[in-house]
Amino acid sequence: MTTGIEKCPTGIPGLDEITAGGLPRGRPTLVCGGAGCGKTLLGMEFLIRGALDCNEPGVFVTFEETPPELTRNVASLGVDLDALVASGRMAIKHIQLDRSEIEVAGDYDLEGLFIQLGNAIDSVGARRIVLDTIETLFGSFPNETILRAELQRLFRWLKARGLTAVITGERGDRTYTRHGLEEYVADCVIVLDHRIVDQIATRRVRVVKYRGSVHGPDEYPFLIDADGISVLPITSLNLTHAVSSERVPSGVHRLDALLGGGGYYRGSSILVSGTAGTGKSSLAASFVDAACRRGERCLYLALEESPAQIVRNMRSIGIDLQPWVDGGKLQILPSRSTACGLELHLATIHRAVNRFHPQVVVIDPISNLTTIGSALEVRAMLTRLIDFLKSLQITALFTSLNHAGNTLEATDTHISSLADTWLLLRDVESNGERNRLLYLLKSRGMAHSNQMREFLLTDRGIELRDVYLGTAGVLTGTARQVQESTEKAETLVRAQEVQARRRDIERRREVVEARILMLRAESAAEMLEAETLIAQAERSEVLLETDRSARATLRKDEAAAGERA
Repeated sequence: MTTGIEKCPTGIPGLDEITAGGLPRGRPTLVCGGAGCGKTLLGMEFLIRGALDCNEPGVFVTFEETPPELTRNVASLGVDLDALVASGRMAIKHIQLDRSEIEVAGDYDLEGLFIQLGNAIDSVGARRIVLDTIETLFGSFPNETILRAELQRLFRWLKARGLTAVITGERGDRTYTRHGLEEYVADCVIVLDHRIVDQIATRRVRVVKYRGSVHGPDEYPFLIDADGISVLPITSLNLTHAVSSERVPSGVHRLDALLGGGGYYRGSSILVSGTAGTGKSSLAASFVDAACRRGERCLYLALEESPAQIVRNMRSIGIDLQPWVDGGKLQILPSRSTACGLELHLATIHRAVNRFHPQVVVIDPISNLTTIGSALEVRAMLTRLIDFLKSLQITALFTSLNHAGNTLEATDTHISSLADTWLLLRDVESNGERNRLLYLLKSRGMAHSNQMREFLLTDRGIELRDVYLGTAGVLTGTARQVQESTEKAETLVRAQEVQARRRDIERRREVVEARILMLRAESAAEMLEAETLIAQAERSEVLLETDRSARATLRKDEAAAGERA
């Protein structure tokens, strides 16, 4: 099985990633660039990381700065070079060569240099070495033929010693180095660039050449701060990140109901757009407050307001973010969009995320980035940012300012298609008032409402109300209150009328029931009287029949008596 060349990790965040593991072990690497781009710092950090993290001693050979100067410069990074040197893990060698020292009888001989280098290497058992800078060493050579030969000789000497070498060089006019030869001799060539575009400084690094190894071919932004160098290879990631079905509440109960009852998907991207004053930052703060209450860490990147101003403003709607800041759950990073270029903003966010490890990231507002780049450039930058956050399952919320007169369903950054959930806030003017409405334009992967809501900022937070549809359309604010009061009065009148009708019906029913009772009583009396008369008639008939029978019997008796007489 064929394997690639052995790599020597630099320990510099991001640089090992774009070099696929580090610099070529036992081979020379040329680091070139203009003044102030960070060549010396990269070489020094390569040695420091090797000594501290990889147990690989190193030698820093300087042809310009003295050891005390280097010690003071590196102290700004929190590293004590004197302690490293005293521990035997690092050596600093300052070499000053005159032309007479390397020119012997018309020939050029570097043996004196090799002897000094060898002594410094042996003193600490070095496995890494930095030569800073090569122009100082070879500046006196008369022609390119000699220069190329001596360069090759130096590089072969370093390889023979098995040293992983970093050699710094100054940028030429049309070549990567001043002489234009070093890049052909070195096994790996790294170019550092410090450019100014529209008065904004950006540092970038590019691996131009790497024999025997794949590497990142693009330019990548890098930072130099109190922690040293960080290369941040933030390119557009493949669309292979995992997704989650877990829901995270928005911080507004009725908004969660509009989103199917659960809130946003974890790891999704949310865009809140609207004109000035519609409540975008308030909605973002509600989301942050809810996340902190769940015990999650939140990173709030403020491109417009200071942390103190954000905390003060949110208190007016009943949201106190200060306890979360004090407790370490919320980190608010303020930065003017014009402070640096787009790539450096992206690099700064990348580093902040890797340091703080948040579950929620808010950028408020992303539309400010259009002041330092075109809409297409901002979209490309935000695309990479969204992919990066999704790869870490971080839920991201972006606010975006829409300018008055623009199409409502469009943003200055044109990233609405990248957002998983899009909320639009807008003002509605009526009866001398401006009132807010919220639209849920889309929310991928979930059943969601298509109804607008009235958006209210109260001293208890955000409230969403069902919109009122009047004869003239949607009513909000005072117009809604007046209409609701009118409707309540009309409803009360109708209720009173209904109650009066009910009472009248009840009286009528009682009268009818009373008449029915009376008629029933009269009918009963009449029936009783009729029954009495019938009974009397029946008794009379019986008596008459009895009398007739008695008289008949009497006549019979008298007739019989006459016959006997």
